[in-house]
Amino acid sequence: MENNLPIEISNAQRAVILTQALPYIQKYYGKIVVVKYGGNAMINDSLKEQVMEDIVLLSLIGVKVVLVHGGGPEITDMLKRVGKESVFCDGLRVTDRETAEIVQMVLAGKINKSLVNMLEIKGGRAIGLSGMDGHMLRAEMKDERLGFVGRITEVDVTPISDLLERGYIPVVSTVGCDTEGNIYNINADTAAARIAGALSAERLFTMTDIEGILRDRSDPASIISKIDIAGARALFESGVISGGMIPKVECCIEAIERGVKSVIILDGRVPHELLIEMLTDEGAGTMIVRDENDE
Repeated sequence: MENNLPIEISNAQRAVILTQALPYIQKYYGKIVVVKYGGNAMINDSLKEQVMEDIVLLSLIGVKVVLVHGGGPEITDMLKRVGKESVFCDGLRVTDRETAEIVQMVLAGKINKSLVNMLEIKGGRAIGLSGMDGHMLRAEMKDERLGFVGRITEVDVTPISDLLERGYIPVVSTVGCDTEGNIYNINADTAAARIAGALSAERLFTMTDIEGILRDRSDPASIISKIDIAGARALFESGVISGGMIPKVECCIEAIERGVKSVIILDGRVPHELLIEMLTDEGAGTMIVRDENDE
């Protein structure tokens, strides 16, 4: 059988590695975890395949995985193809009605179905959803300057829960709607936080293109492995967390305040980072918890 393990690892060593993962498998068995995946972390096809392998493996050992994805770079690419310029305001894409339709086409169509297909090829059972299905993500206009960028007003995770009970991996694109038929572009971090909270998930993993929260942005070794909400807010004030990390960490805090036990910021550029965090003593990324004594 083909495998990617180094040739010098013996069968006995492989057995030891598997038994070391047993406590973590027991810890997560039957629990819901939400994985937010998108942006620049999705660009590399090889890494994308490894993330899908991790998700399938977790599903097969009894973890209930929900994959929530964005796809900003692919939206930008599609807009460029149709001759439409991408405009951003306060870090969010200005979304007129035509752009909202393209967002729906790219996220709920191309990206969502390609991820579903990849999970199925890897041996998983996956079904794609958008926030419009079952009016899962109800939204309203966040700011008139941004157009159809949505602020979530209501979350109904019934479609996700139904799929989890049937053993599927729900793959959710972050497109929302209102009762008048308008389509909204919703930030994937925000959507993942709200979905994870509504599901009372054990953990939310947000995969991005940085190592985690760094005390010194120029030094990857300065990663903060664990921080509580109060500590994170102190880092806002001190300027350690700044720029694009501010809304990401704010979404992490919101998820915890809505009932998620912990949130992990992971580097989506590292092969099998999800498994390293979940099934090894080493762990990875930055864990955010409600209180410093929480696990």
